[in-house]
Amino acid sequence: MPDSHERALKALQKRGRLRTLSPRAGIDFSSNDYLGLASAPELAAAAAEALARGVPLGAGGSRLLRGNHHEHEALEAEAAAFFKAETALFFGGGFQANYALFATLPQRDDLVVHDELIHASVHDGIRAGRATALAANHNDAQAFDDRITAWRARGGIGRPWIAVESLYSMDGDCAPLADLIAVADRHDGVLVLDEAHATGVFGPQGRGLGAAFEGRDNVVSLHTCGKALGASGALVLAPAVLRDFLINRSRPFIYATAPSPLIAAVVRRALAICGDEPQRRDTLRQRVGEFGRLASAKLGLALSGSQIQPFIVGGDGDAVALAKAVRERGFDVRAVRPPTVPENTARLRIALTLNATAEDAARLVDAVAESVEALGLQLVPRVPALAGMAR
Repeated sequence: MPDSHERALKALQKRGRLRTLSPRAGIDFSSNDYLGLASAPELAAAAAEALARGVPLGAGGSRLLRGNHHEHEALEAEAAAFFKAETALFFGGGFQANYALFATLPQRDDLVVHDELIHASVHDGIRAGRATALAANHNDAQAFDDRITAWRARGGIGRPWIAVESLYSMDGDCAPLADLIAVADRHDGVLVLDEAHATGVFGPQGRGLGAAFEGRDNVVSLHTCGKALGASGALVLAPAVLRDFLINRSRPFIYATAPSPLIAAVVRRALAICGDEPQRRDTLRQRVGEFGRLASAKLGLALSGSQIQPFIVGGDGDAVALAKAVRERGFDVRAVRPPTVPENTARLRIALTLNATAEDAARLVDAVAESVEALGLQLVPRVPALAGMAR
C-alpha cells in the first residue's frame, strides 16, 4: 500500500483521532436504539410473519427495475399517512437519503443555507449538487434570514433551501423550527428537516419535532428507520412533485439496489408501535429527567434535556481516556472527536435508551464523576438546558 496511507494513519494516532472498530460490551449508553426496538420481540415477530408470507430478504434490483416490491409501496403509503405528509419515499439509509436530497433537489440558481453543525451527509450531498451553499450560525434563525437576504441582494434568483436537524445528534439540542419555517415562508424557500434523532421520540405518536409542519408544500423531512424505529433505512416525506423528481433524477435512488422488502415490513410494524405504545416515550422521558437531575447534582452540568447528553472534555486524548475508564466500569460509552464535532470539543456522547434502567443510568453518572476526578479532567458546559422532552 502507498506510504501516504500509513503516514496519515500514524498522524491520526498521534493526535488521538485514530478510529478502530470495537465490539459491543457493557450496558448500552452509546446506541441510537432509543425505544429499545432493535431487539424487541414485536419486530422479530414482524420479520417472521413477513418471511412466512413470502416477503424476500433481498429486492434483487433497483426500484425502477424489478426491485420495487409491494412492501416498499405499503410502507410508503402508511408512512405518509402516519406522518401526515403527501408522499413518502423509502431509501436504504439516512446518509443515502440526505445525500440524495441535496445532490438532486436544489437547482443551479438555488441557495442552500445549512446549520453549521449539520450532518456530514448533507455536506456531501451539497458538494455533489449544483446550488450555492452557505453555513449559518447554529440554531440562529436570524442568521439564516440574513444569509438569504444578502444572497438576494447580490442577485440570487433561485429558491433558498434551509437545511437543519430538528434534534442535533452530538449536542442533543433542538432547532427553532417555528422561526425557521417563518424564514422559509418569508423568502419562498423550502425547509429540509432531518428528524433522524427525533423520530419515534418527540412529537405526537413520535412523529418528530416538526410534526406540526408536515404536509406543507415547502417542507421536506427525513425520518430514519435505524434509530428509534429499531430497523434500517430512511423515509423522505415530501410533496408529490419532489418525490417524482427524486425518482427520476436522484442517482442514489436510481442506481442503488432497493432496500430489503423484509426491512420495509419491519419498519411498518415499528411505526405502528410508535403510534400505539406511548408508554415507551413516557418511560424514556422519565429516564431523561432523572438522569439530568443526577448529572446536574454530581457533575455540575445543565444538560440538554433530550435523550442525547454530551459530556464535553475538550482534548481528543482526554475524551479517549475518559471513555476507556468508564467502559472499564461496565458501560458502553464512546469518545467522539473532530471532525465529527468542532475542534476542542471532544466528548462522551451519552445516549439514553430503554436498553438501560434508571439504576444503570445512576451508576453511569457515578462512574463518570469518579473517572473525571481520577483522571484530573473537567467537563465543559456546552448546551443550554431545555425545558424537557416534548410530547
